[in-house]
Amino acid sequence: MNNLLDIDYAVETRALAGSLNTTAVLGLIEWLTGDECHALDEVGLVSGLGRRLRALGVPVDRLTLHLMTLHPEYIGRTIAWAPSEPVEIHDREHGTRLAIANTPLQRVFESREMLVVGPGQSPHGRWQHIDVFAGRALVQLMIAPLCNADGPVSAAIFGTKRPGGFTSSEMQVIERIIPALRNTSELRILRQVELSLLDTYIGPLTASRILAGRIRQGEIESMQAALLLCDLRGFTELSNRLPGETVLGLLNAYFDRVIPAITHEGGEVLKFMGDAVLAFFPGYDATRTCNAALSAARAILEALDGFKYEGIGAKAGIALHHGEVSYGNIGSGRRLDFTLIGGDVNLVSRIQGACSELGEQLLMSEAFYEAVKPEDAVSAGSHRLKGFPDGAELYRVR
Repeated sequence: MNNLLDIDYAVETRALAGSLNTTAVLGLIEWLTGDECHALDEVGLVSGLGRRLRALGVPVDRLTLHLMTLHPEYIGRTIAWAPSEPVEIHDREHGTRLAIANTPLQRVFESREMLVVGPGQSPHGRWQHIDVFAGRALVQLMIAPLCNADGPVSAAIFGTKRPGGFTSSEMQVIERIIPALRNTSELRILRQVELSLLDTYIGPLTASRILAGRIRQGEIESMQAALLLCDLRGFTELSNRLPGETVLGLLNAYFDRVIPAITHEGGEVLKFMGDAVLAFFPGYDATRTCNAALSAARAILEALDGFKYEGIGAKAGIALHHGEVSYGNIGSGRRLDFTLIGGDVNLVSRIQGACSELGEQLLMSEAFYEAVKPEDAVSAGSHRLKGFPDGAELYRVR
């Protein structure tokens, strides 16, 4: 079997002899820095690079990019290519650096220097157990750091099965393309960081407005939306008697049940107000948006049923309303914030207050009720809400 492998690589090497010339290498560098490559996603980049390297005569049997990033859940992403195989993508959660401890990859991250390693135990550690290399009979890895101007170091790894590994001229080709690969990878990392941080801290709808350039103070638009305000019951008493770490742990566990229920139904969380969450479901179809908000509210209450954190239970009061809101930038100078304002936002806040006063888990306004008319909703009567001169008809679920 090994003899056949030797023959295959010898034939391939002779067939591609002379292709490792300066003109061809410069063509690959131009591709990495050109518009065609710039328009590709990570999958297109790694597969395009792998195919082009083999066309140049570099026997790459495994090409992986290990792109480190800034994300609250993931430390980075691995994109892995091999000839005639689908590209693999592995998002690495925080803590997965343990999986590469005492490996050549970890050494490159720390030293920021290129490293060439063979199989088996070496002074730099083993690498065959890393998921994207396991069981592939790779003979040699060439690991190149991708040192960005700022932020964590990423890496590109070129692996071959050819007995004897890469030749010196093939290694020179890889070394020549690394600066261009670093630059195009950094652009993708920055793009991903930009999107993930905006989505994480302000939500996808607001992020899209910012990326579209709608960032000036006072840029406001009116929209129809279903509003959901969820508040943790008894939080003031809990925060006064519990240690700060316990309170934060409780809040995060509570939000882990509230937020997914909202986003799953297409809602966007606009604000965290201590223990409260204000979310909106935009759209001109009131029935659709209100049904989505009601489904989210039911899912929240179900997720919190029986919930405990370190023996501490959590109950919520949820207010639902539909109306017109003004959405956009407010603030001063270079410190701006996207928010919702308007009488309907004030109303949902007052309805949430009524949840506590009446001991109800869920209350909806008349406008919200009329949009969906849920079968299990009944009138909770007319109530005077602070700041609203007329009584407001509220509905609860049985």
